[in-house]
Amino acid sequence: MSPEMQSLLGPILLFTVFIVFFIVLPQRKKIKQEKEFDTGLKKGDKIITKSGLHGKILELNSDGTCIIESGAGKMKFERSALSIEMSKKLKESVIKK
Repeated sequence: MSPEMQSLLGPILLFTVFIVFFIVLPQRKKIKQEKEFDTGLKKGDKIITKSGLHGKILELNSDGTCIIESGAGKMKFERSALSIEMSKKLKESVIKK
């Protein structure tokens, strides 16, 4: 291997390690948390959507949707519209009371 190749190999390896640790691994962790949240949902859970709507789950459908009851009535949402972070905070605040 030539000296020029050796001098380029270090920065390329460093960049690869950076990409893996700061982009790929956090993204995998987030995907895993989303799957755990989605599989942990059940009827009667109180949730918050990403748009800020508070409600309670009435039905969970196999097509990736759910029926939510709120003050405005019953609405159908995609499960991806549910906010993981805000719903967890809501559960924590209910447990503390």
